[in-house]
Amino acid sequence: MNDLEQLAFEECPIGIVMSENRIIKSCNGTFATLFGYTKKQLIGESFQILYGTYQEFESIRDIGIEHLKSGGTYSDERIMQRRDGQRFWCKFRARTLTPEAPLARVVMSFAAMTETPERVSLTPRERQVVRHLSHGRTSKEIAQQLSLSPRTIEDVRARLLRKLGVSNTPALLAKLTSIES
Repeated sequence: MNDLEQLAFEECPIGIVMSENRIIKSCNGTFATLFGYTKKQLIGESFQILYGTYQEFESIRDIGIEHLKSGGTYSDERIMQRRDGQRFWCKFRARTLTPEAPLARVVMSFAAMTETPERVSLTPRERQVVRHLSHGRTSKEIAQQLSLSPRTIEDVRARLLRKLGVSNTPALLAKLTSIES
């Protein structure tokens, strides 16, 4: 990579990272800064350090794998965790370089969307439900995906509405995904 290409990679306004089997192999400075680390601290580390819990790290693994197997790009919005424990919403995109083994070598981008309100702490289950809600899924669909009852999902949704002081799901998602100022 020549100097100009390296500069473009480093100064890109979104975080870019290359992983092999969920291990960070290379990243730009924007990615490291977004998560509160230096590049040196991230290279060689598992992506697990960027998630709130091991369970969350494991549950996200296979989301989008079918898109990647077909050679496509996968994109979603997810809650990530910075080094200091602060949670934030980000736009995530991935493309595999090895469709036959999608996680063997993946290029990803991360762009911060919002900050989760500091006074609100979401449980791992609440984060799962919010992620599904952000994809427009119904309580019944979420329940099937998570092997729970629709009533459990409704209870989690009601708890989220109370926590964030909103009256409906669109307002909940708007509050969580409003653009940073």
